[in-house]
Amino acid sequence: MAPKSQKQKSSAGRKKPKWGKTKQTLPDREETEPINMESMGHPEIYPLVLTTQTQEIFNCRIEEDITDERPYKLIKKEDIFADFQNRAAVSDFYPVKKVIQEYPGDELLVVYDKDFKYGLNFYLIGTEEGKENYLNSPEVPEEQEEYKEHIPEDVYIYKPPISKPWVSLGSEKEIAEELVKESTKQITYMISRKRSEFGAPIKFSDQNASSVKDAYIECTAYPDRHFALKQLEKDVGMQVVPKVKDTSTQTRWTYPKNAITQYYPRELSEEEKETFGQSKPLSDFLNNTCISVEIALQQNEIMNTFIDDWKCLAEEESSFGDKTDTHLKEYQSFTDLHNLTEKMITSVSWHPTIYGLIAVSVAVRLSLEERVQFSGKLLLQPSLILFWSFSDPIHPQLMLESPDDIFCFKFCPSDPNIIAGGCINGQIVMWDITAHADRIENIKTGGSRSKKVTLKPMFLLEPDSNKEATYIRHCAVSSIENGHKKVITDIHWLSDTFEINRLGAVFENRNGICCQLVTCSADCTICFWDIRPQKALTPQLIEKKKEEHIEIPLDVPSTFLHLDLSWKPLTKIRLSKGETSLDHCPTKISLSEDNLLYKAQDKILAQSKAVKAGEMNPYHNLEAGLANHLKPLEDFCTKFFVGTEEGGVIYTDWKMERDPETGRLMTKKPVSLYTIHDGSVHTVQRSPFYKDIILTVGGWNVAIWKEGVMTGPLLQSSCAPKRYTAGHWSLTRPGVFYIGREDGYIDIWDLLEKTHEPALSQNICITMITYIKPWTFSAKQQFIAIADYYGTLHILEIPWTLSHPSTNEVSSMNHYFEREVKHLEYVEERKKIREQEKKEMELELEKTKVKTYQKSKEQLEAELKMDYESYLELEKNTLINLGFIKVKETMSFMDL
Repeated sequence: MAPKSQKQKSSAGRKKPKWGKTKQTLPDREETEPINMESMGHPEIYPLVLTTQTQEIFNCRIEEDITDERPYKLIKKEDIFADFQNRAAVSDFYPVKKVIQEYPGDELLVVYDKDFKYGLNFYLIGTEEGKENYLNSPEVPEEQEEYKEHIPEDVYIYKPPISKPWVSLGSEKEIAEELVKESTKQITYMISRKRSEFGAPIKFSDQNASSVKDAYIECTAYPDRHFALKQLEKDVGMQVVPKVKDTSTQTRWTYPKNAITQYYPRELSEEEKETFGQSKPLSDFLNNTCISVEIALQQNEIMNTFIDDWKCLAEEESSFGDKTDTHLKEYQSFTDLHNLTEKMITSVSWHPTIYGLIAVSVAVRLSLEERVQFSGKLLLQPSLILFWSFSDPIHPQLMLESPDDIFCFKFCPSDPNIIAGGCINGQIVMWDITAHADRIENIKTGGSRSKKVTLKPMFLLEPDSNKEATYIRHCAVSSIENGHKKVITDIHWLSDTFEINRLGAVFENRNGICCQLVTCSADCTICFWDIRPQKALTPQLIEKKKEEHIEIPLDVPSTFLHLDLSWKPLTKIRLSKGETSLDHCPTKISLSEDNLLYKAQDKILAQSKAVKAGEMNPYHNLEAGLANHLKPLEDFCTKFFVGTEEGGVIYTDWKMERDPETGRLMTKKPVSLYTIHDGSVHTVQRSPFYKDIILTVGGWNVAIWKEGVMTGPLLQSSCAPKRYTAGHWSLTRPGVFYIGREDGYIDIWDLLEKTHEPALSQNICITMITYIKPWTFSAKQQFIAIADYYGTLHILEIPWTLSHPSTNEVSSMNHYFEREVKHLEYVEERKKIREQEKKEMELELEKTKVKTYQKSKEQLEAELKMDYESYLELEKNTLINLGFIKVKETMSFMDL
């Protein structure tokens, strides 16, 4: 890679002349010292750039005059001096003019540098000795020279091995007896239930399939999308047919038939034109309408009345970038080539302070049944969190070891060297990478945090520091008996502004750093954890611990030693369904303080600088704040959003309450529960711009909620063509969010452009997208990390239109959310009015029925008589109108 950088440097340092001007108008270039390859041990070599015009002048054209067999050209010194007179400073030999003038010989040797060994396409040998060494050097490759040096004097004659007949000693019988063979063929069944029957109690019983109707259930086969069959040969018959073209119209014919229609203009004669021109109605019409037509023409000249204001919205800054440039651009990709097992990426997180460093957790792509079957082999494989750097897309910089596969992890907001992760077996793992911070903190910027904005990242590790990855062991793991029983699906650090106790009450943070976590698991529980010791250690206990001499490995820090294998949750919440004994299964959670973590980067940098300056790391002295008095926080929102496996969105409270009957602490009932999604919820995230706007993604649709609005979601998308698997808000545009699908596409929603469908869909990979994480590198450059099911991490650059908001985008989106809230209130009011009208109509119908039953016999006879008289009147009028009878006859008809 070094020659390319030198090439860029040399080409950037010398500006090309403008060929449109004559050589008299060109300024004379200052004669500088020619650059040679003395740093590489070749002071006689001077790199040059020979353009196509120069190659034609000196007959040194590539692939014509210069070939692989003869990659050099002898050029006379007189010809070069003539080129100096003709082109002056424009000549490509001008940078080495001083060397050419001092050259003792008459011919100079110019060599074609095909592989850019010295940075440019040609180089000049400036000495006679160097020219003779190059022309008279033996044409023997370096590999053959090394091979000849190691060949011994006595030539060794190779003798191929002679095959011998196989002699059986009975070992194949023992091997055949020890083989494990499956006697029965495994069959896989897939059983489905109706959505309305989910969570209902099940009672199994025996019955006769022939006596009960619909008792026989057929398990039909279904296509497996993971199975692929490679077709080796195919027999296809072809026949040439005339080209056929189908045309259609907008009209749908019920009975199609062949028909032809021809139109011709209807023209007036000269006499008709004169009569119409002199007619008074036409002149009156023109006089009446000319004023309005003139006004309309004036308005069209002032402004375009047919412009689409919605399309022009949020395009004030279109001059900074191309409007059509809306696609994500591939920038980098990371794949673990050293691990042969098939793994997928489960979680992604950018480093909070080091730009260009990203961490990913990987897990084996196996189902529950396959994990049980291959559990013995999985124990021998390491479970890792990989740290990737943009400078090395092949070798991970750090590898965090874990007792089992990690499905979620988060950097600590107070100290980025502290990492917490959730395992598939329900344990929480803690790492402290403070000892390895210098390895990954080699950022080539100035002394301060201020960095020069550029389109290329400035994070480069030392060349010798990234050859071998470093394995880091975990420093603490939670108790497997008292924690979660199933996979941990989400983990969050609580903010450093508050802490909670066992009852869920909120108090002021005593330590001033993040000391508590919250996790949710597939075992239907949500747990709160505290990393501090439960009780402050007295001096006597400290002396006893020193006497015990606990052996700690040298590569494991003792930061969280008090938590290892004894860590228990501070409090545990179960989301009960109420009517049944079953509980909701949470998959993702979102606290009210999550949106503050987006703006905690400056605080993390300040704390990391303080630790480097010599101050004590607060995580090494967690017992210091235990003696402080707890100050309760009033008016603190303890409610949070939870996404469930059944597709529900729950808004509940983490505070505990006592059961009035038993006196035990129990979880409060959910404030609201909506089943909007038709699949498991993968994303529950608050907007970085609005603390009360939440995005949920699950199943085949997307929903946006507003905290405090209990009537339903503000926005609910229609069913997508493929299932959604991941989602994330944009960090700079309030109305943009990204949704990943199972077919490898990513849907980009822009609410300022469209609210009923994605504004753009782009293909990223061929498999399911598992995680999305954007990151802002500078004011002009943003990246988004997209992980897939095959273990590849794609880094894409976000275009200008998706990363830079318009001037009024925040207020426009705020007005949009307010309008949606009013719309929901209006719909709710209309429902109440409709229900009230329905009740009133039902009451009126009942009253009319009662009235009919209460009428007497005389009233019914009078009504029937009136109906009969009205019928006779109608009959008489009809006959008169038809002309069948006359007026005199009507008199007699009435008398009858």
